Amino acid sequence: MAHMTKMDTITSIQTLYGLGWSQRSIANELNIPRSAVKRHILALQAEAPPASDCTNPTAGESPSEEAKSPSDEPKRTKPDPRLLSGPPSACEPWRASIEASLEQGLSGQRIYQDLVAESGFSASYESVKRYVRHLREKNPKRFERMESLPGIEAQVDFGTGWWIREPSGKKWKAHVLRVVLSHSRKGYSESVFHQDTESFLRCLENAIRYFGGVPETLVIDNLKAAIPRADWYDPDVHPKLRDFATYYNVAILPTKPYHPHHKGKVERGIAYVKENALKGKTFPTLRELNAHLLHWETHVADRRVHGTTRKQVGVLFTDVEAAALHPLPPMPFPAYEEGRRSVHRDGFVEVRQSYYEAPPEYVGRVLWVRWDARTVRLFNHRMEEVRVHARVEPGQFARTPGSTNNRQAHHSAAYLLKEAQSIGYWSGLWAEALLLKRGREAYRTLQGLRQLSRKHPVGKIDRACEQALSYGATRLQDIRRLIEQQRALQEELPFLTEHALIRDLSEYQTHINTHGKTK
Repeated sequence: MAHMTKMDTITSIQTLYGLGWSQRSIANELNIPRSAVKRHILALQAEAPPASDCTNPTAGESPSEEAKSPSDEPKRTKPDPRLLSGPPSACEPWRASIEASLEQGLSGQRIYQDLVAESGFSASYESVKRYVRHLREKNPKRFERMESLPGIEAQVDFGTGWWIREPSGKKWKAHVLRVVLSHSRKGYSESVFHQDTESFLRCLENAIRYFGGVPETLVIDNLKAAIPRADWYDPDVHPKLRDFATYYNVAILPTKPYHPHHKGKVERGIAYVKENALKGKTFPTLRELNAHLLHWETHVADRRVHGTTRKQVGVLFTDVEAAALHPLPPMPFPAYEEGRRSVHRDGFVEVRQSYYEAPPEYVGRVLWVRWDARTVRLFNHRMEEVRVHARVEPGQFARTPGSTNNRQAHHSAAYLLKEAQSIGYWSGLWAEALLLKRGREAYRTLQGLRQLSRKHPVGKIDRACEQALSYGATRLQDIRRLIEQQRALQEELPFLTEHALIRDLSEYQTHINTHGKTK
C-alpha cells in the first residue's frame, strides 16, 4: 500500500523542493520515505504548465476558440526521475575516471580509495557508492541472449526446498532440484533430503527418464557434490558424475562461479517452484511432496504460455523438442557407491564392515573404492582399476587367489611343509613326521622352524633335524638344543704350550745361529 501523506507534509515537500532541496534531504528532514517524496514531486511537475515556445498574445487578449486546436493543449509528460536527484554529485568532476574504473571491473570501494589517494577526493564513500550505482543503472552491463536449438541443452539448479511436517509434529528441511530444457522450457522438479552426489545423480537420471530422452549438454551449478573444485577453464568433475555423463553420452558444462546468467533459463526455477507449487502447502512425507511436484509440472507448468517463447510449454516440447532428444540407454545408470579408503597395515580396505584385499604396494596409501550389490572395485589415484572382489558378508575377508599377501595360505599345512623343505631334505622329513604326529598343533611349531632359518645357517638346522629324526624328537626345543650342541663342538680348542711334537724354542734359536754363520 502506498504511503499516505498529510496535506501539511505535502506542502512542506513542495516548498523545500522549490528551494532546491534534494529528495534525500527532504525525506530525512520530514522523516518520511523517499518514495513518497519522489511521488509528490512528480505530481507537482506534471501539474505545472509548460513554457511556451511562441510569443504571448497581447495582454487582455485570448486566442479565439477557432484558433484553438488539440495540438495547442498543454502536454503533460512524465519527467525523467534522474532529473529529480537534487544538486550535482560531488563525484561529477571525476566522471570520466570513475567510468574508466568501472570498465576495468573495479568495485566502488576501490574507486573511492583511488580517488582519495590519487586525486585528493574529499567527499564520503557513500557519495561514490551512490554515483557508481547511478552509472551502473544508466549503463548496465550487456549480456548476449542465448537461445538453444531443440535437444541441445538442459539447465540444472539445486537449492533449498520445502518443509516436510510429520503428523507427530517433527519437521525436516528438503532440497529441490529443477531441470529445464532450454528450448521448450519444459521442466522437472524433485525434492531430496541431501545435496550429495548420489541424490544429485538420481535426480538427474529421473529428469532424463521423465523427458524420455537425453539432451546434448547439461549446464549445472558448481555444487560440491558435482564439482569439487570450480574452474571455468578446467573444472574438477566428480568421478561418478563423469561416469554418468559417459553412460548417457551427455556433456557436463559447469557455469562460471558467481555468474548466474550462464543458466538464466533455470536461475529462478527454485523460486518459481516454491512460490507457485509449494507455498501455503504442507506435506507429511517426501514421497507425497514429489508426487505433488510431478502433478504440478504436468497440469500447471506445462500448460503455461512462456513469456519468451509465447507458446505453451508442453505443446512446444511434444511437437518439437521431444523428437530432438537422444535415445535413452536400455538400463538405468548402475547404482553404486564410492569413496576414499585407506589401505590398512594388513593390506585390506574396509567397506560396510567387510574387508577387501588391496595389492601389497598400496599398504598405507589411499585408494578410491567403488561398490555395488555384487562387486567391490579398487582404483588408484589415476582411476585405474587395481583389484576387483565379489561382495562378502560383514566381518568377512575377501582375498585375492595367489596373492603373496594371503595370510590364510601362510597358515596352511601345504605352505608350511613347503617352507620346511626349502631349508633342507631332513628338515622336510622332520616336518612331515611332525604333521603326522601332532596335526594342526604342529602349524605353530613349523612357523618356529621357519623363524630359526633367519637366525642360523640352514645346514645346521638340517643336521639338527636329521639327529632329531633318529631320536624320534618332535619338539622345536629339541631342534634348538641340537643346534647349540653343534655350536659347542665347533668352539676352538685351548692353546697348548707343551706337547711331544713341540720342540723347545732354544733349539730353534741354536739352529738359526749355526746355519746363519755358515752362510
